[in-house]
Amino acid sequence: METTYKLAGDKAIVMEFKNEISPEVNDKVRKMYLGITNKNVNGVEEVIPAYRSILIIYNPFKITKSKLINNLDNIKNNLEEFEFEKPEVIEIPTVYDKEYGPDLEFVAEYNDLSTEEVIKIHKKRKYLVYMLGFTPGFVYVGGMSEKIATPRLNEPREKINKGSVGIAGSQTGIYPIDSPGGWRLIGRTPLDLFDPYREPPFLVKAGDYIKFKEISREKFEKIKEKKEKSNKRRVKNGRNTN
Repeated sequence: METTYKLAGDKAIVMEFKNEISPEVNDKVRKMYLGITNKNVNGVEEVIPAYRSILIIYNPFKITKSKLINNLDNIKNNLEEFEFEKPEVIEIPTVYDKEYGPDLEFVAEYNDLSTEEVIKIHKKRKYLVYMLGFTPGFVYVGGMSEKIATPRLNEPREKINKGSVGIAGSQTGIYPIDSPGGWRLIGRTPLDLFDPYREPPFLVKAGDYIKFKEISREKFEKIKEKKEKSNKRRVKNGRNTN
């Protein structure tokens, strides 16, 4: 697979594998991430993987650009040394309705479907988590059916509640915190995808799969209530728990 290197300022390099979003390309990105972190490459300060590329931030006083690229090439040529942990499948309980998913009807109308068909299509597949970004814990996943692909809002909302499940183009994702956003909202989960007081703070990681499971509003409230009680106990006990 052809690889290109691009400068990103005076102390970072972007390593691009291919101009496409696919599991095969992302597999290379994640293996490269493992390789760099496992080899503890001298001078590398941070490694940030994305869909089809990886950003390597380095200290130019410890390693030159040419030496760094040479080290990266050596790792790239021996990626078979690195193996992933077995991916987890994270079930995401989700309420699909007008209140928690104000764009559900629009997505249905845009694609000449009923809301029930949109829900059925959306929850049917397992979605590969390509990367986290935008806000802490925001999952970028692949594999959504083109049958429910829908453009973003013309004007982003100023606030979207955490846990909101949305669609943008042919992607789906989950807002982990309250934030602005322009995705079409079709539902909400009571789970916390990001909790700075939890170890680890992120519910999912790149390479995992998520699977949406439809639940009732009553079930949503029960899960939310149970989670809030658990959080209160955690604060009271002064310790972090999952």
